[in-house]
Amino acid sequence: MIRLWLRRCERRRRLVAAALAAAGVLAAFVALRPAPGPTVLVAARDLAPGVLRPGDLRAVPLPHPPDGALRSGAVGRVLAGAMRRGEPLTDVRLLHSLRLPPGAVATPVRISDPDVVRLISPGSTIGVLAARDGAPAALVADDVTVLTIPDAPSDHGALVVLATTRSQAADLAGAQAGGHLSITIAE
Repeated sequence: MIRLWLRRCERRRRLVAAALAAAGVLAAFVALRPAPGPTVLVAARDLAPGVLRPGDLRAVPLPHPPDGALRSGAVGRVLAGAMRRGEPLTDVRLLHSLRLPPGAVATPVRISDPDVVRLISPGSTIGVLAARDGAPAALVADDVTVLTIPDAPSDHGALVVLATTRSQAADLAGAQAGGHLSITIAE
C-alpha cells in the first residue's frame, strides 16, 4: 500500500514541484509588493485652467507622491495651468501661487480672438494691443502677467485676468471700450 502511494507520488512529482514553485512566486510577490502610499488628489480627466469642480479630481494612493501634493480641499480653488488625467495636484498648480506683485491690480480684459488666448496660460507675460476702426493697432499695456483665464464662453472673445498697474488698467479699460484687443506673447 505504501509502495503504491509512493509510485503515485513519483508520477506526480513534477506537478507537485510546479505547484510549490507557483506558491513560492506568489508568496514572494505578496511580500515584495510596495505598500500603498498616502492618498493624494489626481486629475480625473484632462483639466483646463480654471475653477476646480466636484468630479475634476479623485483620491488615489501613490507610493511616492510629489512634494506639495494635496490630499483634500481643492474644490472651488483655481487651477493655474492645464493638467493631464492622472497627474497629481500640487500646491503650486493652484492660482494662489501666482500672487499679485506689490502695487499691481487684477484687470479683466476681453481678447477678441479666443483661439489666440489658447496659446497662453497663467504666468505668461504678454503685451496687449488695441485696434480701433481703421487705425493701426497700438500697444496699450506691455509686460503684463496673466493671472488666470476663466472658463467663460462668450461670442465676444475670451476673458483674461492680468496683473497690471493702475494706469495700465485705466488704459486697458479705455481701449476695450472703443476697440478690439489682441495680444503679443513675450514668454
